[in-house]
Amino acid sequence: MISSAMLETIQNYVPAVNIHLLEPMAQHTTFRVGGPAQCLIEVENAAQISKLQRYLRQVEYPFLVMGNGSNLLVCDKGYQGIVLLIGRKMSEIKVEGNRICAQAGASMAQIAAAAWKNSLTGMEFASGIPGTIGGGVVMNAGAYGGELAQVVREVQVVSADGEEMCLDNDTMEFGYRKSILRRMPFTVTEVTLELQSGNEAEIKAKMDELAVKRREKQPLEYPSAGSTFKRPEGYYAGELIMKAGMRGFQIGGARVSDKHCGFVINTGNATAADVMDVICEVQARVKERFGVELEPEVICLGDF
Repeated sequence: MISSAMLETIQNYVPAVNIHLLEPMAQHTTFRVGGPAQCLIEVENAAQISKLQRYLRQVEYPFLVMGNGSNLLVCDKGYQGIVLLIGRKMSEIKVEGNRICAQAGASMAQIAAAAWKNSLTGMEFASGIPGTIGGGVVMNAGAYGGELAQVVREVQVVSADGEEMCLDNDTMEFGYRKSILRRMPFTVTEVTLELQSGNEAEIKAKMDELAVKRREKQPLEYPSAGSTFKRPEGYYAGELIMKAGMRGFQIGGARVSDKHCGFVINTGNATAADVMDVICEVQARVKERFGVELEPEVICLGDF
């Protein structure tokens, strides 16, 4: 449990109104499941992140940095540590010529909209991705043939010891759903994107076209974390799951989507344990049927 002395120290770094004790994580993840975090702190800038990370590492207290929670499954017991939330208090977007500078808490959909309104093309693929740009660059988020690696110029980060650094595109080591940030203890604070001049009407038409595809093929009416599994080499996860007879498979309130088998959805009353049980059963069936190991794209937090 967090001591009063720790809370007093933390209040030296962030306003007390930004500190929330026993905060339900179901309110901060797109799965809409998960127990309480001991403490959730809404951060406002890189300086706060630097000071908090340095202090928490010094006292060896567990902490997690998160954005929109669109790729996170938190166990029902919650998180026995501190969550640093980079969200609405750190979501400024600036357009400068053909570049967009966005704080890490800005949503990719908001950035795509800003690009469209400024006749900049290259972010249309991200218009329906629910995550923040900070989380997006960590996993090199992408869709419909586009990915952030194609448009990221620079990423501002805070290192493990609180140092502010700038990483260029090459240094980011982007790959399929990964970057150097998957293995290095850096926290994204700002991202600079470099786009191309385009036609505003054509950009909007492309975004609308992708929105229609998403509504037709994805279960957007249910809480989920998007694609639950990474695409295995040479296969499509959703197709393997369907051929394994798992379409509509359900445990408690968690279900393999009938619309897209690559999605595990919360039908309304799922627990985190339900979701995890469905994930594990899908992995087992696909492994048994096809010999393919499905790797979750979702990050699991806590003791399941």
